[in-house]
Amino acid sequence: MNVTALRKIQSWVVAVAIAANVLGAFVLLALVVVMNIDVISRGVFHAPFRGVIEVVIFSLILIVFLQLPDVVRTGRLTRSDGFLLLLRTMSPRAYQWLSRSLDAIACVFMCLILWTVWPEFTEAYESCHFFSQPEFGPAPTGNFWVDLKSAMARCDYFGTPGIFTAPWWPARLAVVFGTALAAILFFFKTVMPDVQHGVPNVGDL
Repeated sequence: MNVTALRKIQSWVVAVAIAANVLGAFVLLALVVVMNIDVISRGVFHAPFRGVIEVVIFSLILIVFLQLPDVVRTGRLTRSDGFLLLLRTMSPRAYQWLSRSLDAIACVFMCLILWTVWPEFTEAYESCHFFSQPEFGPAPTGNFWVDLKSAMARCDYFGTPGIFTAPWWPARLAVVFGTALAAILFFFKTVMPDVQHGVPNVGDL
């Protein structure tokens, strides 16, 4: 595969990462609204918003892993880079190779996380029996909305019954999506390092 094709694929991945970041921002905005409703409800009506803790936990999972790929893309993932910055000034070639090595290691770690979480996602998704006959409960009726409601009720859930519950699979899907996209972006950083900060490519040195 030539460099032009890789650049095109990279541009698609970057576009998806940016879109996911925007979606994560909307989830964050919704979380802020929920928190404000809870504060007003507690202070004015003496009636706290039920399930706010569960909503916060669930939302944080979505926010972190939806915005993770764009954080990787822009190079803002938290790390200790004092030595790298010093090396960048002293030896650009050594900086390039060390930076690419760290990106490669990060790619491997993201793949390991993905490998670990994928079975948990599939198990949580299959517990709903969206497209199969469940072991217990009524058979599908053929009505989309009725069957969807029944399937969502069968899903493995997170939260406290009677207060707030949500199916686990969307959160685990966000983890799968975020780590997979981050792994791809780390791969591109390894094989095609950015030159936006004025650091030349290894081939140009």
